[in-house]
Amino acid sequence: MRIVILAGGEGRRIGGGKPQRLIGGETLLARALARARSWSDEVLVAAREGGDIADDPAIAGPLGGVAAALAPGGEVLTIACDMPFLPDDLPTRLQSEAAATVAASGGRLHPVCALWKATARDALPAYLASGRRSLTGFAEAAGYQAVDWPVEPFDPFFNINDEADLARAEEILRGQLLANCPRSTEHRTGDSYE
Repeated sequence: MRIVILAGGEGRRIGGGKPQRLIGGETLLARALARARSWSDEVLVAAREGGDIADDPAIAGPLGGVAAALAPGGEVLTIACDMPFLPDDLPTRLQSEAAATVAASGGRLHPVCALWKATARDALPAYLASGRRSLTGFAEAAGYQAVDWPVEPFDPFFNINDEADLARAEEILRGQLLANCPRSTEHRTGDSYE
């Protein structure tokens, strides 16, 4: 499966350069690359500049990255570089017969995290001709199915848009590390354990 990381946003609310922002000492893009490579050997980055593939310059927003990802044909999983906690089962749960299978959580669609079949590309020209540029609208035009994830203990599709979100992501990461850290129930005193 080809995976394309959408990293073309300007990140104005966070002061620019969002893919290079750090969480846990690692850039958001590096975290996304590691996650994607755990699922597939074919991983590309879509960006306005400096990616493996260039966002379609005629299409604003994440739809430009999805259009570029769909251009070669075949099935493609898109993920966003600013969602550092994507669930392990994302690629397997997004398998369906729909032209687009979109992640959802907390009553919201996350079309940047979607499995797009080659047939989705067929809906793109008419959708663009309508003047719309919403990625959710494109998923609707292609014919999508949503797959829902729970939001407890946190939303796995939490995305970083500003400094407050970045601070919250650090808190989530610390919580994950603490939850995964084994704690000894033994206490050593002198040469014996109590």
